[in-house]
Formats: sequence, structure tokens, C-alpha cells
Amino acid sequence: MDKTKRNVALLAACQALLLTNGVTLMAINGLAGLALAPDRRMATVPIVAYVIGSALSTLPASFFMKHYGRRAGFTLGSALGMVGAATGVLAIFMQSFWLLCLGTFFSGIYNAFGQYYRFAAADMAGADFKSRAISLTLAGGIIGGVLGPETSKLTRDLLQPQFMASYALLLVFALASLAIVRQLDIPPLSAEEKRESGRPLSAIMLQPAFIVAMLAAAVGYGVMNLLMSATPLAMDICRHSFSDAAFVLEWHVIGMFAPSFFTGSLIKRFGVQNVLLAGAALMFACVFIAMSGVSLMHFWWALVLLGVGWNFLYIGGTTLLTEVCAPAERAKTQGINDFLIFLAMAGSSLASGMVVTGSGWAALNQLALPFLGITTLSTAVLWLRRRTRQTA
Repeated sequence: MDKTKRNVALLAACQALLLTNGVTLMAINGLAGLALAPDRRMATVPIVAYVIGSALSTLPASFFMKHYGRRAGFTLGSALGMVGAATGVLAIFMQSFWLLCLGTFFSGIYNAFGQYYRFAAADMAGADFKSRAISLTLAGGIIGGVLGPETSKLTRDLLQPQFMASYALLLVFALASLAIVRQLDIPPLSAEEKRESGRPLSAIMLQPAFIVAMLAAAVGYGVMNLLMSATPLAMDICRHSFSDAAFVLEWHVIGMFAPSFFTGSLIKRFGVQNVLLAGAALMFACVFIAMSGVSLMHFWWALVLLGVGWNFLYIGGTTLLTEVCAPAERAKTQGINDFLIFLAMAGSSLASGMVVTGSGWAALNQLALPFLGITTLSTAVLWLRRRTRQTA
């Protein structure tokens, strides 16, 4: 196995562990928060803390890796993931809501470093393999999609207080990711590339391709997080069991990552803008199904389509982003892109708990429609501009 493919395989394994961590947290954080929160409307605040931890650290993480290398950055991220999981165990043991928020904040920092697995794969791949390297790395998440909900079900009541064993297992997963990232062989930037800064960030961000790439990833992640974070609460309100909620989340994450085995090939064959438009259409379908009923299968179909739509928008946006910057500009371009993604996630996490408990599941889905409309329109405009340019 050549070095690039070996690194992609290792990054996919890290992605699997990262998503196992993230999906388990999504499955239990809202419910643990509901049990410990001083006000039920604050149930998703631990999820907000997770997203804020990611948002605040995404730019520092990118610049840290520019100066010290990807492997050093991923090592630090995994170590902080262990700190977050250990703090979560302590919070459940002490029945402390705010300590739980601190633990998920550290877990969010781990997530911020882990978001660069896809960029590490793209940076080392040639032009023909770039979109496939991104999608194959993200394909590792399908393991997390199965393992996360299943482990949350098995460990929920394994130790008392409830959920303590779930957070303890996350410590093991973070330790495993630490062992894997130490096997990566990714050459650092040259001294010249470290010194150079390239164009001003404003010039990069004003490019139409950057705007579409950022919107696709940020709106895709924001809408996905808005609905996924609220799903366990919404299903509990609708009197579905925890096992049913875990089942729906499991298939949602399979929908998020199973398409990764062919998304790169679809981008290469049909073009990145067409894949982005397909992703937005799938998310519209998700919203309309979710608004039409609250049976188990309504939740299942909505969350599966939400996952596939996210996959197309996220991988398509990441691929498009690689076209807009030079190597010396990657750290700030990737960093600001992921900062905006996590900003969208922070807002959606905060809104999800407040809206679903206050106004209901249908109202929460309606909130996603204008953002999906803006993303679809901007992508269509870029598609028309590029088509016109090719024709000319």
C-alpha cells in the first residue's frame, strides 16, 4: 500500500472513532442535560458547549497544524478528547450540569482537530484522487454511525448514575484514536510555506466559489445539527422509546457516511455543483417528510435523507474549497471555513432545544427552509456562471 492510501486508511479509522464519540454524545447529551439542567429548556446546552468548543478552537487548531504538522495537531486533539470524556464521567458521578458542559466543551475541541482529517487527506492527494480521498476518509464515519448508537444503548444503564458508563467508553475511543494518529506519515509544510501567508483572507472569502463552498458546508451542517440534536427530545415528546431514537440516529449517521464510498466518484462524473444541488434537494425532502407526521417511519425517512443530503453538501463543499486557495493559504482558509461551520452549529444547537420544547418538531423543521433556499440559489448562480464561461 502506497503512503497516500495508507494515510487515508488511518485517517478513515480516526474518523470512525471521532464519529463514534460525536454520535454517542448526540444520543446522550440532550437526555443527560435534560436530567441535570436547572430548566428543561437548557437541555441542549451541553451540545451547545460542544459546538462552542469546536468553534473557538478551529482556527487555533488550523494554525497549530500549519506550524507543528498534522500528526502533532491530531495527537493534541485526541488527548483533549480523553480529557473531555473523563470530565463527563466526573460530571455524571457528581450530578453536575455545568461540569457536564465543561466536559463537552473539551470534547468539542477534539472534534475541531478531527474536522481536519478530511483536509489532511485532500492536501496529500493528487488532483485526480482528491475528492475520493476526502470521501473515503469521511466514509470511516459509517462505523461511528453504527457503533455510537449501539454503545449508547448498551452502556446507558451499565453503571449508575445513568450515562456514566457511556462517557467512560468515550475515553477508550479517544485513547484508540491517539494510538492511530501516531502512525500517520504526513510531511509538514516547508519553512517557506510556513512563512508565506498568501492573499488576504478577505480576498479569498470574496471568491464566489468560496461563498458557495462555505454555505454548502455551514448550512448543511447547521440544518443537520438543528434536526439531529432535537431528534431524541422530539421522539421522547412523541412517546417513542430511547431504543427507537437510537435506531433512527444510527440510520441517520449511516445516511451521512455510507454515500462517501461513491460521492467522490459522483463529483468527478457530474461536477461538484450538481452534487451540491442534489444535496440541497434531499434536505428539502427531509424537511417536508418531517413536517408531515411523527411516526417512527416519518422520523426514520427524514433523518436518513438528512444524512445523505449532508454528505453531498459537506463533501461537495470541502472539494470546492480546495480549489480556492494555494498551499500557503490553506490554514486560514480551512480555519475560517470550519469556524463558520461551527458558528452555524452553535446557533442550531441552541435553537434546537428551545424550539422543539417550546414550539414543536414541525416548527423546528420550518426554521431550516430559508437557509436551504439561500444555499440552493447561490449554488445555482455559480453553476450558471461556470456554464456560461465554459460555453464562451
